[in-house]
Amino acid sequence: MPTPQDPAPTLIFDSHLDLALNGVDWNRDLRMTVEDIRVQERVWGMTDLGRQTGTVSLPELKRAGVAVGVATVLARQEQPINHPFGWTTPEACYAVATAHLAYYRALERAGWVRMLRTRQDLAAHAAAARRDPAGVPFGFVLSMECADPVLDPDNIREWYDLGLRAIGITHYGANRYGGGTRSEVGLAADALPLLRNIEELGIALDMTHLSDVAFRQVSDRFGGRVLASHQNARKFCDWQRQFSDDQLRWVIKRGGVIGVAFDAIMLQPGWVRGVTKPGVTMERAVDNIDHVCQLAGNADHIGIGSDLDGGYGSEQTPVDLNTIADLQRLPELLAKRGYSQADTERVMSGNWLRFFGEVLPDGR
Repeated sequence: MPTPQDPAPTLIFDSHLDLALNGVDWNRDLRMTVEDIRVQERVWGMTDLGRQTGTVSLPELKRAGVAVGVATVLARQEQPINHPFGWTTPEACYAVATAHLAYYRALERAGWVRMLRTRQDLAAHAAAARRDPAGVPFGFVLSMECADPVLDPDNIREWYDLGLRAIGITHYGANRYGGGTRSEVGLAADALPLLRNIEELGIALDMTHLSDVAFRQVSDRFGGRVLASHQNARKFCDWQRQFSDDQLRWVIKRGGVIGVAFDAIMLQPGWVRGVTKPGVTMERAVDNIDHVCQLAGNADHIGIGSDLDGGYGSEQTPVDLNTIADLQRLPELLAKRGYSQADTERVMSGNWLRFFGEVLPDGR
């Protein structure tokens, strides 16, 4: 934790944190420090990829100045039964996502987190966080990564009432609503009424993880607010998980914000999970930030969407990133590229605060 003589960390809004995945599916006690979690997993002999190398916990978020962001519920339907991730039925996906929500509620009751449902919630929390980033619980906007827990297009209304304010409808492969990463599948029939309901409710649509085909179809059919919560540029890592320049320009034109991710699979060409060793630094993430700024002609459409707890650890991050607290190096790296303090603050938190301040409903 910072000592009294240390400068306060720059306020960070992280638009993609899979906290419940870690707390529930990975059975981690996120109230512990990152180092203690690593030691615990080492003592327990846990050697699966991502174990002993985690980068995120609730105390580490405080140390990192990540006082506000987006937290997900995530449950992906998988057809085979011999898989390490995913569930075989929509009902099971609904149950797991509901468990993720219950996890956040339990943390909120204990004072560790705070769900931000309205623009007034966000404004009040951001003001308190600017005064003392380490003195507030982690304030989060609730998002769903992959819509498999949405039982049918009308079920999205229940999720909205529970606090859901952003959603990405696909993940890896094809699901009940369309094609995701590593597929060339378009939208499924049920995606059309689901998208209409999302737009009607004012939920922000996360374009991350759409296949190229599904992206084009969504861009023709969806008129609501869009974002790309954890998304890098295909220019630097040329496979479908990243966006082409045309896709990035479309999100920018629609008033969206793009969150740069720190997963090496999205930064380092040719990455093979469990085989490739990290060979990029955080400068590659800054390359992505600068690229979006150049496409936009300003620094108004880029932020941080670290995805640093997305089922991997420091074995799959830039070589100079050990925990999420290393995001505090970004202001210095941006300054070396000629970015002003005002633009740096937009990247670190301001753009996402503006975006969700416009998207969240009025709570009065």
